[in-house]
Amino acid sequence: MSKITEYLKETKTELKHVIWPSKRQTLFYTLVVIVLSVLVAYYLGIFDFIFSKGLEKVIGS
Repeated sequence: MSKITEYLKETKTELKHVIWPSKRQTLFYTLVVIVLSVLVAYYLGIFDFIFSKGLEKVIGS
């Protein structure tokens, strides 16, 4: 039980050192992640389409 108490005390101490982002920063970084995810999905979708069309021509279906 003492190990759990020690762990919780250390965790509380470490959380005091954390610099939490502001609401504005959180919103900005969230939008960056969403935009990049959409761009990567679009990029991969284009290559998937190109490769599937190429494979259809090679197989002849």
